[in-house]
Amino acid sequence: MNIFEQLKEELGIKLEQVEATVKLIDEGNTIPFIARYRKEVTGSLNDEVLRDLSERLTYLRNLEEKKASVLASIEEQGKLTEELKAQIEAAATLVVVEDLYRPYRPKRRTRATIAKDKGLEPLAEIILAQEVSSDILEIAEDYVSEEKEVSSAKDAIAGALDIIAESISDEADYRIHIRKITFEEGSITSAAKDAEAESVYELYYEYSEKISKVAGHRVLALNRGENEKFLAVKITVPTETIMNYLKSKVIKRDNPYTNDYLLAVIADSYDRLIAPAIEREIRNDLTEKAEDGAIKVFGQNLTQVLMQPPIAGQVVLGWDPAFRTGCKLAVVDATGKVLDTVVIYPTAPQNKVEEAKTVLKKLIKKYQITLISVGNGTASRESEQIIVDLLKEIPEPISYVIVNEAGASVYSASKLATEEFPNFDVGQRSAASIARRIQDPLAELVKIEPKSIGVGQYQHDMNQKKLSEALGGVVEDCVNKVGVDLNTASASLLEYISGISKPIAKNIVSFREENGKFKNRKQLLKVAKLGPKAFEQCAGFLRINDGDNPLDGTSVHPESYEAAEKLLKMLGFDVKDLKELQAKAKEADTKKEQSISQNMKDKKKMAQELSIGEITLNDIIKELEKPSRDPREEMPKPILRTDVLDMKDLTEGMILKGTVRNVIDFGAFVDIGVHQDGLVHISQMSKQKFVKHPLDIVSVGDIVEVKVLSVDVSKKRIQLSMIL
Repeated sequence: MNIFEQLKEELGIKLEQVEATVKLIDEGNTIPFIARYRKEVTGSLNDEVLRDLSERLTYLRNLEEKKASVLASIEEQGKLTEELKAQIEAAATLVVVEDLYRPYRPKRRTRATIAKDKGLEPLAEIILAQEVSSDILEIAEDYVSEEKEVSSAKDAIAGALDIIAESISDEADYRIHIRKITFEEGSITSAAKDAEAESVYELYYEYSEKISKVAGHRVLALNRGENEKFLAVKITVPTETIMNYLKSKVIKRDNPYTNDYLLAVIADSYDRLIAPAIEREIRNDLTEKAEDGAIKVFGQNLTQVLMQPPIAGQVVLGWDPAFRTGCKLAVVDATGKVLDTVVIYPTAPQNKVEEAKTVLKKLIKKYQITLISVGNGTASRESEQIIVDLLKEIPEPISYVIVNEAGASVYSASKLATEEFPNFDVGQRSAASIARRIQDPLAELVKIEPKSIGVGQYQHDMNQKKLSEALGGVVEDCVNKVGVDLNTASASLLEYISGISKPIAKNIVSFREENGKFKNRKQLLKVAKLGPKAFEQCAGFLRINDGDNPLDGTSVHPESYEAAEKLLKMLGFDVKDLKELQAKAKEADTKKEQSISQNMKDKKKMAQELSIGEITLNDIIKELEKPSRDPREEMPKPILRTDVLDMKDLTEGMILKGTVRNVIDFGAFVDIGVHQDGLVHISQMSKQKFVKHPLDIVSVGDIVEVKVLSVDVSKKRIQLSMIL
């Protein structure tokens, strides 16, 4: 199998793109670096395609390694034929390789191996040959042996049948065919272990669906219901079809002396050896595919959360709501510095509302607070009502926003939070995090384990290593797309930058603390453990504003500085005139005129003169005109509120604006300003077209207009529609 050819076919890209990308990966380049600074080499493959290629490359290389070890093992046994070698080399998956290797794999002690040790293999071959003309019981008498613990002819036959059962089970072609029938014609079914028990799995108390049609989220729900002992899950198959297939393969002639034995051994082989193994394999395969799908959705949701636009220039009051222990508040200035913390008790059981309002009014006046950021956890609804009442009593124009506080408690109890706020308790840290995550969601949320951010489904049931790697890649892509300020970024943010490890991130912060602000990117090479390769990978993503070289404040890579300076000269500018160039570009944009770059006639010739590719030239021009443009600016901004709704205020047919909080396989949860998010089912997303997946229509953070379909206050369920 040619790995490059396979990657080309699977990803729908050119062979030269595959070859170039694999070379870059093998040289130790990161995906963000390749995506941003090696477009000429890869033909502008984006980070998503590059990650897919990298994952499949790893799988296919592991597959080739497995094939090599299997071939070596079989050859060592002296059993490798040209036909078997060709089958193994052509295998496209690890499952098929395992099927082909099964008969030759060193086995643990089984009923068949015990029978072979007793010398019963020749008897098995006689039965399987189906050429006898006398009773098998008579033939089996020859294999009775006290020494080998075969006490009777019946014992000898039983052992021989165990050998045949295992040989049928080990036949790769049989397994491949039965697996195919099971997948295409079988069903996955579930039943309640206790039909009277109330649970979230009631939908699956009497459930059956074709294996080939079952959706990933249902697979994960069945798995969880089974693990929690509410459901009994099994695979049902067309047994008769499978048995007829095995009979046609095993019974070669109609022999009255062997037929009954072979029919019995076929049933035993399937029921005892083949069916349980294939059920396990199919359940594992369904789970793996479901997890991959869920991780992909989680990753897309996480991207939207991390890429939410910062609300800059505001003094924010972070509000971590609670009942018994009180609401923890933290005042954070526009730079993210915590100015004050306090605890108030406006909620049950204390209900000190007026006292809390007095404290709040003093804080607002003292620190000129402009925005209140409220966590959406316990007592959020009650806190929100108090805030709305307060806003009516004060002259200051203040808004509030409900933020998803998922992960705030995880962060506040972490070692990182203890280092950042050594004198704060967990409540104060949590309130500070809730304030900061509205000021700069990316910078704050990178401190939290991605799976704790709360925009996935069944994340605790998944392969945790695979989930962490995938979500870590998402965070890495987001951080590098935005870039970071080298002189203000925390170690937690820096460690996601291309080429920077946790130790190097800490070393950068230590260097900054010891030597003051970085004046230029070259100083990075003085940081401990940050060598030339790491510098190449990270430099373009780290910004220095007001440093020695204006280009250090852009995403132009140092390797392209010479070209950028020559380009500026061609345009009649100097590096120091960057701000003037940007102002002209902004003016042209405002007047809807062509920018400088659009007026350039022959970019191909210009690229040749600068000894760079045309794609790199375009990237440099864009960056010089709009340096460090924040891609988050294009995302929908959070809804700032001044009033509150209750579930009881909702009526059928009401039209509201809301924020998409989570997207799952069967719909999206939308925050419409009440404490409970409403569900827009996939069937209520569009009447113009069939919606294959909700992500085709909405993303986390989107602002959408919805209609209320129904409200169930007792069950806290709100059904919404985007079809107005």
